[in-house]
Amino acid sequence: MIVIGAKGFAKEVLEVLYQMNQLENLVFYDDVNEDTPHLLYEQFPVLRTKEAASHYFKTVDYRFTIGIGNPLLRKKLMDQFVQLGGEFTSTISPLAQIGHYGNTIGAGSNIMTGAILTNDIKIGQGVLINLNCTVGHDSKIGDFVELSPGVHISGNSTIGDYCTIGTNATILPKIILGKNTIIGAGSVVTKDVPANTMVVGVPAKIIKSLAPIHF
Repeated sequence: MIVIGAKGFAKEVLEVLYQMNQLENLVFYDDVNEDTPHLLYEQFPVLRTKEAASHYFKTVDYRFTIGIGNPLLRKKLMDQFVQLGGEFTSTISPLAQIGHYGNTIGAGSNIMTGAILTNDIKIGQGVLINLNCTVGHDSKIGDFVELSPGVHISGNSTIGDYCTIGTNATILPKIILGKNTIIGAGSVVTKDVPANTMVVGVPAKIIKSLAPIHF
């Protein structure tokens, strides 16, 4: 597998892959940071070019996951590496607790240690559910959503595509977040949030409009 990225969140994805016993032929990809070593932790090769990634997909392993936050960047990277021949692959920590009934998890999702998902939850592709998050029953999480550590999504909530929810924020039951919303850290969302807005506070209030995104 290729982990896209070799710093920050990529190191947390590495820990999940260790938990999954999926270290064989594991490599990382970083064509941005010149100070990244050629061997991460003196063990895992770091690829530097798209050509090297394409060759890896053809000759070693077709799977990749994304070790970078930021919903829009994750979407762009997914498109690039699928075009190179890769298959977008989820990494789900065995130390996460995921209910056994009615759940679906889209391709390329990263579900980290301590996350709890109950039942009848639909997770889109490329979703990042970070450390110690909870997602309640009958919730829907759109594509390329990022839940920061300690986020709590209550039951029957709907989270639109490309949303970013800050650390320790809480979404109350039956709330709908529109596409491309940002929820500030520690906020408590008590009512629906329209698309392309940023909200913060307890209770959360709109403080900024955001440019719509187009793919």
